[in-house]
Amino acid sequence: MFDHVTIRASDRGASERFYQTVLRTLGIEKTHTDEHFAEWRAFSLSQATEEKPVTRRLHVGFTAPSRAHVDEFWRVGTGAGYQDDGAPGLRPQYDDDYYGSFLLDPDGNSAEAVHHGSVHEGGGIDHLWIRVAEEAAARDFYESVARHAGFKLRTATADRAHFAGTSGSFSLVRDTPTENVHLAFPATDNAAVDDFHRALTEAGYRGNGAPGERPIYHAGYYSAFILDPDGNNVEIVNHNRR
Repeated sequence: MFDHVTIRASDRGASERFYQTVLRTLGIEKTHTDEHFAEWRAFSLSQATEEKPVTRRLHVGFTAPSRAHVDEFWRVGTGAGYQDDGAPGLRPQYDDDYYGSFLLDPDGNSAEAVHHGSVHEGGGIDHLWIRVAEEAAARDFYESVARHAGFKLRTATADRAHFAGTSGSFSLVRDTPTENVHLAFPATDNAAVDDFHRALTEAGYRGNGAPGERPIYHAGYYSAFILDPDGNNVEIVNHNRR
């Protein structure tokens, strides 16, 4: 579902150590690091600045190959001194076989290891929870994004909306909003990127980067950016890789 999800940390070194410590228990190893980002497959982090503030109040669920991996994620994390946010166990309020454990990263974002029957193969991000000020406004925005990004609204109530793709999902939850997260969804061609930016700006949403190539990432990287109603940065990207 996600091309990538990026958070910004108040102390990149501290957050990098946290994610390196806990994600390797799930078999998720760092795939790239440079002066801009540290990356673990579709998840990455960068240093916050005055112009690009810290990510707050995000929940990220990472796929675990087994319940034993969920246990190890929590054991290693708490053993390293990171804050417990929920011990390993079943969470039947989500699904009968949903087994998870939870830690807080150095900026208070919630990181979860989760194993369940429909967990997608290959590891990485299973789901996000994004807190929003107005569920209806955020739902309308992401339904507009979905028309260009290959995911769908699955369920909706007055307080929550759940979107899912062929792998992975995210939920919008009415609460004090998540701040300063970056969500990127894949496109199959440049025209889809153009259509996304045109449709959402014409609908009155605020652009945050017109369609075009971003060679700072790699040759052929073609994307556009729109801000969601809570100010989070949403991107659709075509990598133009064959």
